[in-house]
Amino acid sequence: MFGQFILNLFIATLWFLLKDDPTAGFPTFVAGFLVGIFILYAMHRFFGTQFYLRRVFKVFKLISLFIRELLLSSFSVIHQVLTPKLKITPGIITYRTELRGDWELTALALLLTLTPGSVVMEVSEEGDMFYIHAMDIEESKETLLRSIGKFEKAIMEVSR
Repeated sequence: MFGQFILNLFIATLWFLLKDDPTAGFPTFVAGFLVGIFILYAMHRFFGTQFYLRRVFKVFKLISLFIRELLLSSFSVIHQVLTPKLKITPGIITYRTELRGDWELTALALLLTLTPGSVVMEVSEEGDMFYIHAMDIEESKETLLRSIGKFEKAIMEVSR
């Protein structure tokens, strides 16, 4: 993946240097970069890996998913805090994950901890079980499990 990006920069640099224009500037380099994208897309199956911009788009998808879940859970927490009587039942749930590797587990734990209303308390030594403290177990358990599943799927798309 990284090699494809470096090759794309090389194609853009060649385009910039070989362009027969004495006033070539940044737009010429960008044009060469776009030409490089098309060349690499046409040749990506010969590299034996997927096209590198697919992973970039999946990273943006993960970031937008996190922002969406952050906003939704923030509104839920604000609603709970502003209600006159606090009607929450905090609790701990366990979640068995299919993620493997330190990067994947850390990313999921951080995404869950940064989302208001839930905190990852511990990850099992095998790395397959998360212990999560939720602000309101009765009302938000299904929502939390659904968002964990979305995060898990998006992380797998990025890392595999």
